[in-house]
Amino acid sequence: MTEENISFIAQKEDENIRLDKLLSEKLGFSRSFIAKAIEKGEVLVNGRQCETKTKLKAGQAVVIELGEPEMIDAVAEDIPIDIVYEDEHLAVINKPQGMVVHPAPGNYSGTLVNAVLYRMKDLSGINGKLRPGIVHRLDKDTSGLIVIAKNDDAHIELQRQIQLKEAKRAYYALAYGNVKEDVRIELPIGRHKTDRKKMAVVADGRYAATRFTVEERYKGYTLLRADLETGRTHQIRVHLSHIGHSVVGDPVYGRKEHPFKLNGQLLHAFMLSFSHPATGEEMTFTSPLPDYFADVLSRLQKV
Repeated sequence: MTEENISFIAQKEDENIRLDKLLSEKLGFSRSFIAKAIEKGEVLVNGRQCETKTKLKAGQAVVIELGEPEMIDAVAEDIPIDIVYEDEHLAVINKPQGMVVHPAPGNYSGTLVNAVLYRMKDLSGINGKLRPGIVHRLDKDTSGLIVIAKNDDAHIELQRQIQLKEAKRAYYALAYGNVKEDVRIELPIGRHKTDRKKMAVVADGRYAATRFTVEERYKGYTLLRADLETGRTHQIRVHLSHIGHSVVGDPVYGRKEHPFKLNGQLLHAFMLSFSHPATGEEMTFTSPLPDYFADVLSRLQKV
């Protein structure tokens, strides 16, 4: 791994959050990786070493001097995946609905990581043993494009682009009801106050912004394009649910009953663009709607 630093100036929104949690969310690295970096003195706040529980103040300078990553330790499995693009630095994959991105307690096999390890020799190790190559994530039941880093330098650069909003990600979502006009939702997201497994719009949550564009209206439904300005957990689903237009098929934030036989929400990451981490070339990838999503739209057009 090439020695490289990541630095930023803390903003008002970064205050009152444990440093290990903040950096994990802000940079996309695993919390355990960040905690170890802090313990080893690789994270400096205004030039001084700090603790995992440190809370920043706006204006403070944070520098992360990345050390050697953990060894990758996930099992390769021969699972078919749709590789849209691949070179020595990265791969872009069209993830199907129902596939978990990386292993986690209680779910160590059948994930995208297991499948990628079978087909690719080298992956970045920054995110630790169970998330090699993972720069950003998609929910289990969200389909679409995801980029995988094959080395640590590519991982750092791609994560930087996502953090600074240089990389672009856009989704299609079918929402309940008539969304009357394009809307930009800027509402903070954090853990639900009573159900810790869910996210919600909460006053003390993390800043989150999503732009929604109306693509097509149907009787009782609206097809939306969602452009992420931030990347909070369940962001699109939470924002739409909050304004009364939850994603069709969403088992957590949506309606329990709907007229379609679905295995999850109708949310598809159809566009991904970024600058190549090694060459600087602008790269844009698109993915057509999966058949089950297109079928629902076809049925709605006939109503």
